[in-house]
Amino acid sequence: VERRRKKSCPACGGELKETIERRQRSQCGFRTKKEAQEALTAAIGEQQQGLGVIAERITLAEYLREEWLPAIAATIRPTTLASYTTHVERHITPRLGTTPLKKLNGAAINAFYAALADEGKLRGASTRLAASSVRRIHATLHRALHDAVRWGYLVRNPVESADPPRSGAAARTEMTTWSAAQLKQFLLASKPTRLYPLWLTLALSGMRRGEALALRWQDVDLEAGRISVHRSLVPLNGKIIVSEPKTRRGNRLVSLDPTTVAELKRLRKAQREERLAWGPGWVDTGLVFTKENGECLHPERITRAFVRAVKKAGLPAIRLHDLRHTHATLALTAGIHAKIVSERLGHATVSLTLDTYSHAVPALSEEAAGIIAALVV
Repeated sequence: VERRRKKSCPACGGELKETIERRQRSQCGFRTKKEAQEALTAAIGEQQQGLGVIAERITLAEYLREEWLPAIAATIRPTTLASYTTHVERHITPRLGTTPLKKLNGAAINAFYAALADEGKLRGASTRLAASSVRRIHATLHRALHDAVRWGYLVRNPVESADPPRSGAAARTEMTTWSAAQLKQFLLASKPTRLYPLWLTLALSGMRRGEALALRWQDVDLEAGRISVHRSLVPLNGKIIVSEPKTRRGNRLVSLDPTTVAELKRLRKAQREERLAWGPGWVDTGLVFTKENGECLHPERITRAFVRAVKKAGLPAIRLHDLRHTHATLALTAGIHAKIVSERLGHATVSLTLDTYSHAVPALSEEAAGIIAALVV
């Protein structure tokens, strides 16, 4: 670090020539010589550009709370902002918050990941965080410090030198789905109930819970047999908000089968009768699936209702979201092209669909092997 200083003559008090004082600054904690060299190069770049001063003074907590979260709040979905805020307040800030932004390095971040995995959630929770949860926190920190690089606080993102838990099949929660016979049994058992149209639509369209609950009659074309998905109803901080789909391809058209179309027509007629019965007390939300007075259904209550319905039907327990997995698995196993399944689900890519439902692919591979052999043998 260079510091320019003008000295005066001790004898006469006159000003002498400007001198330059050089002070060395050291930093340790690097795992390899290459990592140390990269840090040195980054430090030289910062010195030349004058970008390192703020990063040396501001702590990670100050940057995340006062700079980063307020800056990105208007650019991301409310649920994403809530997730980022939770990661910052519950995990990142309590462990790394006092660290100056400039002093973050791969070793410190790796120690942070290890602490999350070993000690679990803070505030007295003893359950270890899953590798997938640590990876989501890693993604939040990576995004935050990537923005710090873009905004001139840092020259290099220290998260890129860290090693988060591996992803892959070993790190995933095992997926549970029903067979076609089990799904049929559930729908038959639920047919007399008010929520049967919702269960049927979820099972045969592959929609997410929030997408179905946000569905309005204006989004449904019963004559053409298709629905337009471009909203989602999600719980957030004790409230229910309308959010956009998770991905660009989440906005999609989903074709309906004749059974679902007929059931939705019956539901529309029944809802009109309820509207007349309630009179001024009717809440006009325009939604397809509602309470008796037209109010929206709470997503978390619907999840609990599904658990009760599964138990009453005497079937193996699965999550409500597993109806979506069941839909995709049955479709792929039946030989429906992965691109079609991906479009119905609103996945960002076909590869994501194939990766998520790889358990259904071996059956298709075996069938393909038999077909190919029959052509040439």
